[in-house]
Amino acid sequence: MHSFQPFPIDMLEFNPFTKFGTDWALVTVGTKAQANPCTIGWGNVGTLWGKNITSVFLRDSRYTKELLDKHDFFSVTFFDQSHRDALQYCGSHSGRNENKIEQAHLTLNARHNIPFIDEGNLVFLCAKLAHVRLTKEMFTAPDIMHRWYQDKDMHTMYVSEIIEVLAR
Repeated sequence: MHSFQPFPIDMLEFNPFTKFGTDWALVTVGTKAQANPCTIGWGNVGTLWGKNITSVFLRDSRYTKELLDKHDFFSVTFFDQSHRDALQYCGSHSGRNENKIEQAHLTLNARHNIPFIDEGNLVFLCAKLAHVRLTKEMFTAPDIMHRWYQDKDMHTMYVSEIIEVLAR
């Protein structure tokens, strides 16, 4: 296991456009005994309701979404490019039928009983604050539904407080 240390959030140098949009991340939810990761490429960070937050988006069809609906805490783990294959694997396989962590050759770790992936280099430990399922009626730009949701597999946005940042 790697040694992770709490990192002051106000010292974080973090570009969300590359961390989410280019590099991707894993949302991990469950328990130390049984957790499931899901690759995400959509997310944001900022402040809301007087808290430091991250918002992540999970499709209805994802097993991780089912788990996140049942749990109050989860992690977002960021990686360097050497783990791109593992991120691709976790984004294209379901944890309903297999242990994706094992299959992707990753290691499960936990802090405060919140699971995260040990191979990452930056981790947000998160507490859910709110969730909103996106619907066709919400979109004001006409091309979003056609471009991203032809299969009707919608996203739910989870707004969560970043309760701790870990770095190694």
